[in-house]
Amino acid sequence: MFALIDIVFQLLYLVLFARVLLSWLPHDRYHPIIEKVYQITDPMLEPFQKLVPPGRMGFDISPIFAFIALSLIRRLLFQLL
Repeated sequence: MFALIDIVFQLLYLVLFARVLLSWLPHDRYHPIIEKVYQITDPMLEPFQKLVPPGRMGFDISPIFAFIALSLIRRLLFQLL
């Protein structure tokens, strides 16, 4: 059970990291693979983007908060199990 949860979170970290890298590179938002990355990461990023809008600081810091939240959720799940 722990291994499965760990794999899921590692995949989420990887997809979120890919989203960060995509933000630095020109890309086609509607390419099937890139669109899937956005579909997976948008629900993680949107709550943080509402708290700290990207335009206010000039760049989007929501991925930092998403990484922290994922780490906290992962740690909490492992402690509960």
